[in-house]
Amino acid sequence: MEFTNNLEEAERLDKLKTKVLKFVLYKKRTENEVREKFLSEADENDLENVIEILKENNYINDKDYIERSIKEFKALKNLSIKEINYKLLQKNVNKNLLDDYIYENREDLLEFEIRSAKNILEKKLKSQDELEDIKKYLYNKGYMSESVSIAIEELGE
Repeated sequence: MEFTNNLEEAERLDKLKTKVLKFVLYKKRTENEVREKFLSEADENDLENVIEILKENNYINDKDYIERSIKEFKALKNLSIKEINYKLLQKNVNKNLLDDYIYENREDLLEFEIRSAKNILEKKLKSQDELEDIKKYLYNKGYMSESVSIAIEELGE
């Protein structure tokens, strides 16, 4: 009887592992995204075991997720550091990992924010009269005043 229970438990865990793996392979996910998706349909201990197995095998890696996401943002969008932070927190990445990444890559992210502000200014600025409106727009999007000032200075050169 105990062998049957162990077999059933192993099968249940294997099915859950397969489901979670498909979910993660379809699109890279954060640990919390996986937890939220499967918590209602799986035993919490089973889910934690599966998450640990997938983390050990690098299928779930929040640090890697943060790095890749920021690279994509930098390649495709004009964003402030605050916007990047907000977008990743919406994906439920580990806040401490995100804060560490931003701190460790501060210089690079500041350069990106200045470039982004400059790109937005170039696109939107048609006359000097609009400058104040565009500055307000950038501040509302979370750009630091230092980044906006440097971008304006670089445009004037």
